[in-house]
Amino acid sequence: MQAIDHSQRQPGATGSGEPVRLAFYDFDGTLASGTIVHRYAYFAGRLDSRLEALSRQARLLLKVPLFVGVNQFSRRRFNELFFREYRGLDQQVLIQLAGRLLDEQVRRSIYPAARAALAADRANGYRLVLLSGELDVALAPVAAELCFDDLVCNRLVYRDGIANGEVVAPLLAEGEKAVAIRRICEAHGTTPATARAYSDSLSDLPMLDAVGEPFAVNPDPRLRRVAQSRGWPIMNWRDQPHV
Repeated sequence: MQAIDHSQRQPGATGSGEPVRLAFYDFDGTLASGTIVHRYAYFAGRLDSRLEALSRQARLLLKVPLFVGVNQFSRRRFNELFFREYRGLDQQVLIQLAGRLLDEQVRRSIYPAARAALAADRANGYRLVLLSGELDVALAPVAAELCFDDLVCNRLVYRDGIANGEVVAPLLAEGEKAVAIRRICEAHGTTPATARAYSDSLSDLPMLDAVGEPFAVNPDPRLRRVAQSRGWPIMNWRDQPHV
């Protein structure tokens, strides 16, 4: 996992001397529309070799039914399989394309209500953590755009600057998100009981269970049922108009 710190606040306290409060945000479906599949398709379609770009896009289309089925069963297994599609891609090329990805695709997919929620948490003294199973190469520009204090996500393994299709362990998905929350809270001298978390998916139930204030945002039907049964706030950021 990778942490990117955009602030000067010290672990354990805010600038006012109060204990740090952490707000953990999922990305896909919570802060923005789009998926890791869309972002890989962007990278694959803009390679210098047109033949390789077409080959990767065709292979992705053929595998979509497989990925959909696996995702219904296990988000962890889906991530393991899907990130293998990055095998053979150059790290520097991905980094160069990431800025274009933000400009051409991701920025307009971010929900205005999500930006407002981030601003409100920031104003209320929360340290903002983007906690996602997506790759750092795709999310680093997003974390900077949205002024997150920390980015915690998956990272590809590279050999001589070329992705080998593996992810640096531990792969961040499902229960590992809860482990990450506990680890980050401990590092900041606080506890998950004082933290809040936002997600749209039942696969993130461990993440929501781990904190004192869970929020179901744009929840899928299964998460909605859980949130209703437990009395968690349910928020709709998806249908707010883009400016």
